Amino acid sequence: MTWNEMQPLLYDNTFDTLFMVWWSTFYAVLIGIPVGVLLHLTDRGALLQNIVVSKVLGAIVNIGRSFPFLILIVVLIPFTRLVVGVSIGPTGAVVPLAIAAIPFFARLVEAALREVDHGLVEAAQAMGGGTWTIVFKVLLPQALPALIAAVTTTVITLIGYSAIAGAVGGGGLGNLAYTYGYQQYETSLMITTVVELVLLVTVVQLLGDLVVRRLAGRGTRASSLGVGLRRARTEEPAAVTEAA
Repeated sequence: MTWNEMQPLLYDNTFDTLFMVWWSTFYAVLIGIPVGVLLHLTDRGALLQNIVVSKVLGAIVNIGRSFPFLILIVVLIPFTRLVVGVSIGPTGAVVPLAIAAIPFFARLVEAALREVDHGLVEAAQAMGGGTWTIVFKVLLPQALPALIAAVTTTVITLIGYSAIAGAVGGGGLGNLAYTYGYQQYETSLMITTVVELVLLVTVVQLLGDLVVRRLAGRGTRASSLGVGLRRARTEEPAAVTEAA
């Protein structure tokens, strides 16, 4: 197969891959952030501690993460057809991709929130901040670099999953590599597809790292303010005692 013959195939299937990854990432972030926040808030010793909710939600997330993606695609065929009207092609692949990514991303969100300095949460509580004020003004802003890193990891994972989906009728570069590269012995096309997937992953990783570094630099100043606030609140009672 010549380059002129490969070019339209590569263009169309690259667009399909980007379509699948974009929409599955969108839904993973849209649903995964609330799930991850709820996992964090209901954990032992957290703001909304509820062991029952935490255990049940955690079990659901763990079950979702444990499913091999290829099996998940097959299991979800009736649900996918019900939701989007088709079970194959890029549109049909978005549903299992999103469902596979949601629990994965939710755990990353939970881990990111757990790394936020608990002293900042205590300082916000001392100033009268409610639970959702703390979530939106402290936890999410402070965890933003880690959340961007989580999105980056999720996108890279979904690029790999999209290739698997393509091999079973989902379209995209995976379908191109399997249908034309493997089944029709077009080695050059298969190699080109693999190189393109590697380039996609590399670009996503570089962009994600760049955003994380910039946000981390800004977050350092915010953390310094939080440390100063905690120190001031700690020293205030001592100063009052000495004055008395």
